[in-house]
Amino acid sequence: MNLTHLDEQNKPKMVDVSEKDNTLRVATASGIIEVGQEAYNSVVANTAKKGPVLQTAVVAAIQGTKQTSTLIPMCHPLMLTSVKTDIEELPQLPGFKLTVTAKLNGQTGVEMEALTGVSVGLLTIYDMLKAIDKGMVIRNIQLEHKSGGKSGEFKRETPHR
Repeated sequence: MNLTHLDEQNKPKMVDVSEKDNTLRVATASGIIEVGQEAYNSVVANTAKKGPVLQTAVVAAIQGTKQTSTLIPMCHPLMLTSVKTDIEELPQLPGFKLTVTAKLNGQTGVEMEALTGVSVGLLTIYDMLKAIDKGMVIRNIQLEHKSGGKSGEFKRETPHR
């Protein structure tokens, strides 16, 4: 298998997508942050000292999605047409599940953007709660679905572990 980010001399390169067709491309990623009960309660009651944790995480996730090409060296700068987020409370854990969907009409996919958005959003939750709980665990950051482009559709069949 040839690695697309290496040229003939094994030097790193950004893939040339200039010959690819513009197609609608959508990717959804998710991840979980497990927090202690006290931290969970402060988020749900909106009493965390650093402010509204979940709202801030949503803004961070959107910002992270938009900044992916500045963080991941071989990613193309993209003109995203939509970034949608959802945060689900998981009281039984306790914790939160963040889902990010990125969308565009373009020549390359948005999987890395969705994954980066989830990562930045969950890291923001960690940052805002670390004074209460340094033992938080971020896990299961994964692509859930992608469509568009040459490789077609992918849908994760197995749930989070």
